[in-house]
Amino acid sequence: MNRKIKLIWDFRGPTAAKTAEHHELHLKEYMKAEKLQPPITGNQQINEMYSYAFMVVEENHMIMVRDALKPHRAELYKD
Repeated sequence: MNRKIKLIWDFRGPTAAKTAEHHELHLKEYMKAEKLQPPITGNQQINEMYSYAFMVVEENHMIMVRDALKPHRAELYKD
């Protein structure tokens, strides 16, 4: 079984929610271009000044995506 990794990009400030939402669009485009599965992306607003965008990749693709897109952090993804 291949583990899934959630790659996360953090955004802070008064425009954080819109920035995270927009960043997710680019993550979806990247996943489609690279044919990455499963196609899981998202964004979440934590408060008015902090939001994040994320994508989930299989562990064997994590290094390639990390080097290309430079996420701020990562964690194991649980279905």
